[in-house]
Amino acid sequence: MKSKMAIPKNFEEYFAAFPADVQDMLEDLRQTIAKAAPAAEEVISYQMPAYKLHGMLVYFAAYKNHIGFYPGAGGIAAFRKELSVYKGAKGSVQFPVEQPLPLKLVSRIVKFRVKQNVEKEKSKIKK
Repeated sequence: MKSKMAIPKNFEEYFAAFPADVQDMLEDLRQTIAKAAPAAEEVISYQMPAYKLHGMLVYFAAYKNHIGFYPGAGGIAAFRKELSVYKGAKGSVQFPVEQPLPLKLVSRIVKFRVKQNVEKEKSKIKK
């Protein structure tokens, strides 16, 4: 699915390339991330929806059978036990499209990533 679409300019263009049920999941994820990180900026990066706040915060993307969520290695490691029921890798997790998204968990991961990025930014300023 993803490989055939033109490079999206914004979230709406990205979402439009997917079936309605997947669009709903993407919008739910978008709203959850925006609520957990209200100061973060929506961007398209690596042809995926993403959020920036003192650097990249999280990415997400739709595929045929799953929604990929990319909070980076720190975000995955901090929630390893809760994420263990999903396929994933060092910096990513796959949420199957036939299951409800774990939005409360996503919110907690995003808040954790905000804290990481804010602390990293503060340490840069002190140097």
